[in-house]
Amino acid sequence: MSTQDTEDLDKSHSQSLMDAGMYVFMDAVSAESMKPIIEWILYENHLAKIKKKELLLMICSGGGDISEAFALIDVMNSSTVPIKTVGLGCIASCGLLIFMAGTKGRRILTPNTSILSHQFSWQTEGKAHELFATVKEFKLTEQRMIEHYRRCTGASDANIRKYLLPSQDVWLSADEAMKLNICDHIGGNYQEFSEKSKSGKLPKIPKIVKDTPTNSDR
Repeated sequence: MSTQDTEDLDKSHSQSLMDAGMYVFMDAVSAESMKPIIEWILYENHLAKIKKKELLLMICSGGGDISEAFALIDVMNSSTVPIKTVGLGCIASCGLLIFMAGTKGRRILTPNTSILSHQFSWQTEGKAHELFATVKEFKLTEQRMIEHYRRCTGASDANIRKYLLPSQDVWLSADEAMKLNICDHIGGNYQEFSEKSKSGKLPKIPKIVKDTPTNSDR
């Protein structure tokens, strides 16, 4: 089979999955890689003649550009069709941010998934006044991350900084991620979790981090 035939077959498989409401994302987070996912979600929400009951986004990504990640996250949050996210292989940095944005109760990790949570990296150059101006965007981006973690996990700002966004990288197993409310389920039977979500029979996920009020939270 020629290289062109292989590429055509891959495109055919990808399109068939999208037609069925499934998208497999295995790439770095960039404007180029986010665009087709955003278009897919927008199409299913606004142009599809028959709305699907659920969209499935499978993620294996080491991260990338945080601005592009939030572009997708905002579109996911605006979707009227529930979006189930499945993390597999490795979800790190921006890949984790996207995974957590899945519909509550429908965020699934496969048992052997590696999870990395850490502060974002920033690199810039320019004259002094330009660097001072950039500090504002740095602070805004940091706040966006904190707010996203708070919304997705229910943890306080203090506990997010302590357990999920400290100065060092935080690697987690699937079980640890579930205890921190990063995911809702661990396993590979995605259909089973969908049916339980719709029936309302899912057990509550216990937190291992008890939030205590801080000045910023009051």
